[in-house]
Amino acid sequence: MSEPRRQSRSGAQAGVASVGSAKRGHARVGVVDVGSNSVRLVVYEALSRSPAYFFNEKVLCGLGADLGSTGLLSAPGKERALKALARFAALARAMDIDVLDGVATAAVREAADGAEFVEQVERETGLRLRVATGEDEARLASQGVLMGWPEADGLVADLGGASLELSRVGLGQVGRGVTLPLGPLRLIGIEGGAPAQDALIDASFSSVRGILGAPGGRIYLVGGSWRALAKLHMTRIGYPIQVLHEFELSSEEMLGLAEEVAAMSPETLFKEMSSSRDRIAVTPMGARVLAGLIRAAKPARVAVSAFGLREGVLYEHLPEALRHQDPLLSASRQMERRLSRFPGFGAELAAFVWPLFPNASLARRRLIEAACVLNDVAWNAHPDYRDQAVFESVYRANLSGIGHAERAWIGAALRYRYKSGGGGRPAAPALALLSESEQAEARLLGRTIRLGAMLTGSAPGVLPLCSLSLDPDALTLRLRGAAGALAGEVVEKRLASVADTVGRPPRLLIEDDAAAAAG
Repeated sequence: MSEPRRQSRSGAQAGVASVGSAKRGHARVGVVDVGSNSVRLVVYEALSRSPAYFFNEKVLCGLGADLGSTGLLSAPGKERALKALARFAALARAMDIDVLDGVATAAVREAADGAEFVEQVERETGLRLRVATGEDEARLASQGVLMGWPEADGLVADLGGASLELSRVGLGQVGRGVTLPLGPLRLIGIEGGAPAQDALIDASFSSVRGILGAPGGRIYLVGGSWRALAKLHMTRIGYPIQVLHEFELSSEEMLGLAEEVAAMSPETLFKEMSSSRDRIAVTPMGARVLAGLIRAAKPARVAVSAFGLREGVLYEHLPEALRHQDPLLSASRQMERRLSRFPGFGAELAAFVWPLFPNASLARRRLIEAACVLNDVAWNAHPDYRDQAVFESVYRANLSGIGHAERAWIGAALRYRYKSGGGGRPAAPALALLSESEQAEARLLGRTIRLGAMLTGSAPGVLPLCSLSLDPDALTLRLRGAAGALAGEVVEKRLASVADTVGRPPRLLIEDDAAAAAG
């Protein structure tokens, strides 16, 4: 590997090396995360505001398993980690990764033999690891939350195997971070059992009252143990959207769940959870830490973030202009470029539908725009299942900057783009997240998208000659100039469907070039 070619924002050497080329027209970015419990390589297809996961591999090594009892890294854990890191280095070369950034966290930072391990990693694999301070780790996790949740406002809590990092976020900024010795691997290893563990948990949170903030806020949870906890709850209740990111519960619900799981044995949990045995083994302790955090901070809501430290590292590499992009619209446009017949048509479609949503809030307008951009991503699915395919494309897509109800709303609108009825499996359970008025709004958008798409065949350049207006006596579609040739029975049928939705009779006007110019 070549020599590192940039510094991290904290000033520490960021193990960044060029191992590929620019022939793709964009930089493929890899992040190696050497944590207290797991070692992971994540490869992002490009420097993008909405990460596209090209490759993701994790090995549960338990590097920090002995930290609480010996102060050293686990010997078996080091052996497993070195093998995994050697593989990751080889994969980085094979995948033409342009930027590779390696970060080691609490276990390596605090172990007496941590520095020696970092040297061994570079010597044997060629990977350079920067060892994050506790404050660095908190900042990176919070940047990751902002990467997927730009409007995040509250306390970010990142639980690793050896430590818990806390920091506050708001207005797109990250505040001061702290680290606490509350990782499950560390707690499991301390002497004194449950009484000593609970005493350390309570004392740790008492020492950081200032950063916990006022009661009634929101906590954003980062970390595999807490994601596993949320997934267990979603499975139990049959939650309609099996996407962890932005799943949230009231503090009372989350506290009850945490206290229940904290009292369960790993053997009992294994019967309910699909996670690995290594992950399940630390989940009860992670639940105890969460219960202590909720009791200390007294939030109103507790939410799960699928984005964390690794996405925070990616965020550091983003140019300033990309950082300010809307992640939902960025991801939607990426999908449009990759999956639609005519990329760019979505923007024309959005302009076409706006007149029917004059009072939409800014939050709703971005959902409308995203739905328009995504309108054609299922074009090559079987016609009989296209409505289901487009719903699934949103229902399960790697979208960020969007809540579960918003995801359901876009999915419902896109089902109406292909089908007059928007219910039925798999949409029906997700529609339970929407009010009747929200479902009606999605129906109107979907039928209007269907009109615009059928009118032009989704080909760009024509729809700007067509316009809708919601007049007092009719819903009017005007076709100007060359667009007049597009009139026909199918267009009239789709126009009537939209008109019926808004409670107006349809009206189709065809204007020649002279009339259009005069108008």
